[in-house]
Amino acid sequence: MKAFQTICRQLRSSKGFSIEPAPHVVFSTSSSLCGRKKKVNPYGEVDQEKYSDLVKSVLSFRGQAQTPESLFEEDALLYGPVSKCKAPKQDEEAGVPRNWFPLFNPEKSIKPNVTGDPAIPLKIPLQRGMIPSVTRVLQQTMTAEQIFYLERWKQRMILELGEDGFAEYTSNMFLQGKQFHEALESILSPQGTLKNRDENLESGYIQSVQHVLKDVSGVRALESAVQHEALKYVGLLDCVADYQGKLCVIDWKTSEKPKPFIRNTFDNPLQVVAYVGAINHDANYSFQVQCGLIVVAYKDGSPAHPHFMDAELCSQYWAKWLLRLEEYRKKEKSQNIQKPD
Repeated sequence: MKAFQTICRQLRSSKGFSIEPAPHVVFSTSSSLCGRKKKVNPYGEVDQEKYSDLVKSVLSFRGQAQTPESLFEEDALLYGPVSKCKAPKQDEEAGVPRNWFPLFNPEKSIKPNVTGDPAIPLKIPLQRGMIPSVTRVLQQTMTAEQIFYLERWKQRMILELGEDGFAEYTSNMFLQGKQFHEALESILSPQGTLKNRDENLESGYIQSVQHVLKDVSGVRALESAVQHEALKYVGLLDCVADYQGKLCVIDWKTSEKPKPFIRNTFDNPLQVVAYVGAINHDANYSFQVQCGLIVVAYKDGSPAHPHFMDAELCSQYWAKWLLRLEEYRKKEKSQNIQKPD
């Protein structure tokens, strides 16, 4: 130990001797440090100031939900300018009808009166007059959102088909719907011949509803007018019959797109429940109805979607119908006031 200390004193006393820390050595497995040249950043020579605004706009972009305004801008970019309608505002929360009226009539029996020939369905002609129809009430009180998307669909169809093509398209759709209802009336009517029924089977729409027709029996009314004597509105219903043993107002609809859920049928439930309420308070009908059925048929013959409405669901839609009816009365009154004498 003493010998080691002596050696250290001799080394420190040596001229020009100094102790410095050894350089820090780093070992790396990177290939760039093993003889290869370091890659040059290809963006190093780019004029970053020139493109700074572009970089900021790209980095600051965040995807947003589609709005009516953004949809219009998208349509204008893809299809060119179109006639714009006002963008829908957020609808007010549904309230409670001010003038409540019951959907069901306690004075009427659920079972039909057997007076007359039960095999002959009622077919009361519609008397058009000053009383508004169910269809008119619904058309005049569509929500802002419904109006917006209906107008947008119309503009797209016109851009694709042209004015004349769109007019022909709507005319054909109306004609197909009319023929579909006439075919169903022939099938469900006891006066319909087997020949007519066989001919109707060639229709894709009729093929579409075959599985539904198997559950339909006891037809009470076909293409028959109804009038709510207290609420003062009229309508022309498609059919009243038993569906799986329950008496229903049946509304037949055609569609080019699948509608597997009742929410896809828009205002059709309101139309059905308006007819239910009218039947229950129309003296021409000795019975009352508590259920509804919307059947959506397809031209390609694919199975139709039946949407059954029980008494509880009908009651929910009845409240909404009363609100639409009140809104219609309010608009009608306002327009009458504004008319010059």
